Amino acid sequence: MADDAPHDNVTLASVHQSVPHDSAIRHVTGSAPYIDDLPEPRGTLHIALGLAPVARGQLVELDLAAVRAKKGVIAVLTATDIPGKNDVSPSLGDEPMLVSDEISFHAQPVFVVIAETRKIARKAARRGRIEAIPEAPAIDVADALETGETVLPDYAFQRGDIEAAMRAAPQTLDGEIDIGGQEHFYLEGQIALAIPGEGVDMHIHSSTQHPSEVQHIVARVLGVPDHAVSVECRRMGGGFGGKESQASHWAAIAAVAARLTGRPCKLRLDRDDDFILTGKRHDMRTAYEVGFDDAGVIAALDMEHLVRCGYSADLSLGVVDRTMFHSDNAYYLPNAAIASRRLKTNTVSNTAFRGFGGPQGILAIENVIDAIARTTGRDPLDVRKANLYRTGRDITPYGMEVFDCETLPPLIERLEETSRYRERRAEIAEFNANSRIIKRGLALTPIKFGISFTLKHLNQAGALVHVYSDGSVMLNHGGTEMGQGLNTKVAQVVADEFGVPLARVKITATHTAKVPNTAPTAASSGSDLNAMAAKIAARTIRDRMAAEAARRFGVEPDEIRFAGGQVSAGSSIMPFNELAKTCFLERIALSSTGYYRTPNITWDRASKTGRPFFYFAYGAACSEVMIDTMTGEMKLVAVDILHDCGISLNPALDIGQIEGAFVQGLGWLTTEELVFSPDGRLRTHAPSTYKIPLASDIPEHFRVDLWDEPNREDAIYRSKAVGEPPLMHGVSTFSAIADAIHSVAPGHPVKLRAPATPEAILDALDLQRGHGQHRPGG
Repeated sequence: MADDAPHDNVTLASVHQSVPHDSAIRHVTGSAPYIDDLPEPRGTLHIALGLAPVARGQLVELDLAAVRAKKGVIAVLTATDIPGKNDVSPSLGDEPMLVSDEISFHAQPVFVVIAETRKIARKAARRGRIEAIPEAPAIDVADALETGETVLPDYAFQRGDIEAAMRAAPQTLDGEIDIGGQEHFYLEGQIALAIPGEGVDMHIHSSTQHPSEVQHIVARVLGVPDHAVSVECRRMGGGFGGKESQASHWAAIAAVAARLTGRPCKLRLDRDDDFILTGKRHDMRTAYEVGFDDAGVIAALDMEHLVRCGYSADLSLGVVDRTMFHSDNAYYLPNAAIASRRLKTNTVSNTAFRGFGGPQGILAIENVIDAIARTTGRDPLDVRKANLYRTGRDITPYGMEVFDCETLPPLIERLEETSRYRERRAEIAEFNANSRIIKRGLALTPIKFGISFTLKHLNQAGALVHVYSDGSVMLNHGGTEMGQGLNTKVAQVVADEFGVPLARVKITATHTAKVPNTAPTAASSGSDLNAMAAKIAARTIRDRMAAEAARRFGVEPDEIRFAGGQVSAGSSIMPFNELAKTCFLERIALSSTGYYRTPNITWDRASKTGRPFFYFAYGAACSEVMIDTMTGEMKLVAVDILHDCGISLNPALDIGQIEGAFVQGLGWLTTEELVFSPDGRLRTHAPSTYKIPLASDIPEHFRVDLWDEPNREDAIYRSKAVGEPPLMHGVSTFSAIADAIHSVAPGHPVKLRAPATPEAILDALDLQRGHGQHRPGG
């Protein structure tokens, strides 16, 4: 049903409707072209990489004679062949495209083979002889703490008097949790196709969330201005943050190869190499001390995140800052000190991953809440509700007011009721009392997730809209489509702005030559930014058209209505396509750019003051699990989710995002384990050893509902971002597993590491039977 109520003089017929993804049919029929499906230009060459044999050391000798001698090899490149700077880092200059002397992680790219076929290139790469003097690598958090090396300075913020509040607290508790990383495992791997143009021009097809950054970095390594490089991305087969900064490296290699050979060059990473060569979600060890009263209300929290960042900074500044920003989750902490260390290791640099550090902070504080509940003997949900942000208790540890904090308590109350939390809690207690081997657990956990880039300058977007003389509309914007439905949502907004059917709006590939200086499609802000920019562009054209229609109808422009493919004022009606033709004949511009920047973002990192987020998205999830205390196996029995999307732009797409995000969070916290050998080799680099959730892991009872409450901020049609926040609903499953473990020996905090694999569950059960590790205070 269309929403006939005017919104800013716009009748909404597409917006707020469950419109299918624009590529849905092509996705399921396999006809949606990705980069490897595009016809290869004549003479295209293929690239393979020669990789470092050690995790840390000095490159001594590089013998590539046998590589060059293989039939079909066109060229072999090393660091000395790079025409510009040997730097593919986002900003700090600490990531070489190819090793020149110092090796920083196992399998770091050292040389490039360019050949007539991919098979020839891969076989030739194995012939290279790389001699290096190995050094002892730092692989994990413990190693990094010993070396003391960091990729960025330590950072912390504090609110209140921690020491005094901790001393005054009736009870105190300390503990730590090891939080694992996660591989993105996008369906389409890293890929780039570089096509040399006239002079020094280079066109790049890149599977990237950040075309403008690919443009900047390719220009840097080629030693040319940005205007010589154009980057295009029609769609990605998944990204999840793994193509925000990581795609630039492979595009840069392809571009240098194309420059030096004068022929198109394609680089597509093998799945194993993709695992080994690209960054993951940041893993960390989080330690805490918390003071609280007998009701479980927190008086003080002192928390430190020890984060394994890899060999370079990459995006660790923003990622770990967001971990800190979300270390409160939905809870008021009157006295809090949140600290972080960004540790350097000889592993591939960790990077953005859906949630951008926020999930780790939320998992950490939920672990604290569960520990308090076990210590006080209260139901964990009651402890959660007692600590929620409320009016008068609404200032975060970083000083921002949670202005819409009254959204969450009724949301939780509704989910508590619809999920039958209290009844199921009693049923589970009875079951566990009569079951020696199989134990059940239940948890209901909330989320509060800040929406905006915490780097202020990224909160901007551009769009380009054309209306053709036949009334059809072409749309381009700076966001990228990775399956989430961004293009569909933006098209819905533009269609309603002109009052035309959605089919009249054509979505085109993201292209740096059309919309420049774009921010990455990340931080859940794709629709907020790009839909608003497109709306502004469309509104500019519509206002011009309305003025011409008003002149012809003899009315004022604000009386003109665009709806149902018609333009009208009272009884005067003209088809939209006829007005478009008329405007062309009257020499009225039917093209416009649009620009939008998020208001009210004032965070200053140096002074630790201001407002980092435009608004918060909320939600809650209730999960029930069963564990086998003999084997550590876990089964997810039921999931109920209630999520806040504001007034959803497209409920079907949003529910799909919520379901997918939950499953990805479930994988992060239960099955997806990254294992490195002592010499720095990633052992879990394929589906045979790295386990993502399967369809069989999803329970039959999997219910998702939307919380229908308008965004209090003026986001696009009062909607809210949905890409990242639902991933943290997976925390409810982790807490439910801990709840099942707790039933073995009640009254003591559960020490469970993430992911909660069968081995981790068995270890936690052993500790629980031994009454765990905790320190009650007073």
